[in-house]
Amino acid sequence: MAEPRSTPSLQIRDLNVFYGHSHALQGVNLTLDHGVLSVVGRNGMGKTTLCKTIMGLQAAASGEISFRGQSLIGKTPADVARLGIGYVPQGRRLWRSLTVDEHLTLVATSGGAWSIERIYATFPRLAERRSNGGGQLSGGEQQMLAIARALLLNPKLLVMDEPTEGLAPLIVRQVEEMLVRLGQEGGIDVLVIEQNIGVACSVSEHVAIMVNGRVNRIMESGVLAGDRDLQQALLGVGRHAHDETPDAYAAQMAETSPAPGGLVRIYISNPQIPTRWSPPVPARVIEGAARTQTNVASARSATSVPVPVNAGRHANGVAYVCGTLDTKGDELRLIRDIIKSEGLSVRLVDLSTSGKPSGADVPPQLVAAFHSRGASGVFTGDRGSAVAGMTLAFERWIAQQTDVAGVIGAGGSGGTALVAPAFRSLPVGVPKVIISTVASGNTAQYVGPSDMLMMHSVADVQGLNSITRQVLANGAAALAGMIRERCKPKQAIASKPAVGLTMFGVTTPCVQQVTKALEVDYDCLVFHATGTGGRSMEKLMDSGMLAAIVDLTTTEVCDMVAGGVFAADEDRFGASIRSGAPYIGSCGALDMVNFNAPDTVPEKYRGRNLYEHNPQITLMRTTPDENAVMGRWIGEKLNQMTGPVRFFLPEGGVSLLDSPGKPFWDPAADAALFRALEETLRQTGGKQLIRVPHNINDPEFAALVVSTFRSLHGTRPSRSARG
Repeated sequence: MAEPRSTPSLQIRDLNVFYGHSHALQGVNLTLDHGVLSVVGRNGMGKTTLCKTIMGLQAAASGEISFRGQSLIGKTPADVARLGIGYVPQGRRLWRSLTVDEHLTLVATSGGAWSIERIYATFPRLAERRSNGGGQLSGGEQQMLAIARALLLNPKLLVMDEPTEGLAPLIVRQVEEMLVRLGQEGGIDVLVIEQNIGVACSVSEHVAIMVNGRVNRIMESGVLAGDRDLQQALLGVGRHAHDETPDAYAAQMAETSPAPGGLVRIYISNPQIPTRWSPPVPARVIEGAARTQTNVASARSATSVPVPVNAGRHANGVAYVCGTLDTKGDELRLIRDIIKSEGLSVRLVDLSTSGKPSGADVPPQLVAAFHSRGASGVFTGDRGSAVAGMTLAFERWIAQQTDVAGVIGAGGSGGTALVAPAFRSLPVGVPKVIISTVASGNTAQYVGPSDMLMMHSVADVQGLNSITRQVLANGAAALAGMIRERCKPKQAIASKPAVGLTMFGVTTPCVQQVTKALEVDYDCLVFHATGTGGRSMEKLMDSGMLAAIVDLTTTEVCDMVAGGVFAADEDRFGASIRSGAPYIGSCGALDMVNFNAPDTVPEKYRGRNLYEHNPQITLMRTTPDENAVMGRWIGEKLNQMTGPVRFFLPEGGVSLLDSPGKPFWDPAADAALFRALEETLRQTGGKQLIRVPHNINDPEFAALVVSTFRSLHGTRPSRSARG
């Protein structure tokens, strides 16, 4: 992607345009630095007038329009085009008698990134219709041709007025994909005028909203996509199938049309958001989109859970119930209704990829819009790629929600894998529950470094029965209880900044000494360096819950390099790189690779120096070559840090087993590690490798770490001195 420029691609200041006595644009201010910017608004708000004024087709009464620092005011449309601005007008404006080939040949230029051949590769349908006249093309084909005609000018800025108006959903997705690619490639900046909020939000990180000839506000696309009240207020987008049915109406339905098992059917007249082109909704579609609501009292009587007094809606956020409503609808609605009966605000998030109508508060199309390629990256027609796309989109969607009190999902292996990455991304402390068929096995791939609670569903999450009702109700109650407890007023206690420390059994004496010296002034959190431990510490650092890191045990890098069971991932040290905070680290336990029982050691390592730590863990001494690889890898990570770095090299050994007379004492291997670090790290006054003539567990080593820590983070007065 191209680097951001110091001069904006397009800058509009105090722009006023009149049609006679009608004030069409009223002091418009808008800046497109680079990439793609969407502009949305109702009809008649001045969007097309804005495009025409930029292109010189409409005169400005006052104000300024500049393109890469050069004024456009007073220039003719031909002058504007020569400067490098392409235009896709509303209504396409094609010649009916000219063929596709002739349209493209008229505007094609040589030497640019876009050629006729590339156009045909990008829009294969145009290649098929290259001999057809403009009047013989469908609306979607005409729109492709209008876009292609503008691209062939190889513009630096592309202005597009309603590019998806009247197009079929499949063609809309193609246009979305093309706009996303243009933004990623960075060669062409794009101003997109759109009424389709889904398209506008999926192609641009920010959206400008026009109201009555002014830019009312510019906001993040994710926030706009998820704020239906704002859409209604500013854009006139109504509430439809994804709205919560009013409680009074739901109660009336429960009284008048009860269904077996305490379920009621709620019918919605518009299962999909209508547009000006929407045909009447057939009865079979309304029937298929009917929402099933569980009678909470009935569900609770079946599970023998008492109904609490409704304490009113909770003021501290929303509980999100997430999953695929097309296959787990009754189960997720039961969870939703139980949480709601506890007096908590709750929203149902549908992650289905089938394309079926949804009655959820958050329909799948809204979540899918957060994929990097928009809805087209999710609704692919292939189940595998669709689920993978929805997983990515959901993780991005949840990151934009600022009111998450807790999250819960239910499903099998597929449903669990779908929601787990998004749940993991939430800060530690936010309640996270998954009720799953896979919860009784190895859950590391789902839980990762998070504080997620997984409950075994016992029976498959497939329909409501005596077992699933009980388990689902317990999960819902657990989430509600965690949310309530987390929001209770806490007794004020003297707060101390938190420090994360990494430890292994063979570096325990060192970490204990450092912790003892710091715990008066700091809340010391010790993480077991087992792969997950390091990721958990860095997740807290990313979440802003750690003030500092004392990363003395970096052994997870050994397992990553040699294939051990406690391996780090490629993002190890990433939190310190991103934070810019001071980093203190060392080579703790970089002398060993971890395997399980002796018979699990790979055949290629059977002749190596092995040590049975316990019946379940076998340690393997690292070699000079492996240590050199690790030293270079760690050194490159340290180079990326922007804050002060102090990394200690204990020449007397990096663990309890690496000292004279111990099984892993190997000065040559340690020397290879230290040498690789020194050759890789670009040492400065802020970044230093510190050789220490002691073992990592010696008191002198710990004392040096503590004094260095205090020099970088300041000296806090002791608790007694603070009174």
